[in-house]
Amino acid sequence: MTQRPPILVFDLDGTLADTAGDLISTLNVLLAREGLPAVARSEARSLVGAGARVLIERGFALNGAPLAPERIDPLVADFLEHYESRIAEESALFPGARAALERFSGAGFRLAVCTNKPERLARLLLGKLDVADRFAAICGRGTFPMHKPDPRTLALTIEAAAGDPRRAVMVGDSKTDIDTARAAGAPVVAVDFGYTDTPVAALAPDQVISHFDDLWAATRAILGLSAIERT
Repeated sequence: MTQRPPILVFDLDGTLADTAGDLISTLNVLLAREGLPAVARSEARSLVGAGARVLIERGFALNGAPLAPERIDPLVADFLEHYESRIAEESALFPGARAALERFSGAGFRLAVCTNKPERLARLLLGKLDVADRFAAICGRGTFPMHKPDPRTLALTIEAAAGDPRRAVMVGDSKTDIDTARAAGAPVVAVDFGYTDTPVAALAPDQVISHFDDLWAATRAILGLSAIERT
């Protein structure tokens, strides 16, 4: 029986791509409609990373205008419509990400995305960033009945990409990503440049990197040199 290849499973926002600019700009459109001041890009770490609903709730609360529950769903729909229209105007891959994807792909790794961003938007964004074809699976909200931190999202993403679950590594930027990997029994590399107020090192991932140039060494430390050399 042919052994499945090792696999890296990436979070998207705050891990592979810096998407805060487009997310905050879209939030500011909603705030402006309500006569509220814009949120600064510097607030991204405390606002972005938990999905559109939480971003909207936090953004309005930051302006002293907490939302009534019945207002949230219509605002989420407006947010997603506007965000889709400008999804990659200010977004870009983090430095070194493209080269890292090429290196791991060239070494025989399967690559996948497991995000809480709606799958349709994740595919659109990755296409705009010209890396969608690097991934054997792109799974987001709506792909499965559950979402992160439910560990089944990671297990099902690995299965969809035909990767080896025994040689799978999650790469993420948040407690949600680390909790997902831990619950699934997978090791995790955390990037320290993403969207979280809590320093990722405090969340005890297996490895922490500050640049994608360091991902190869971090993965080798987790899987072992032989696991990489056999690919």
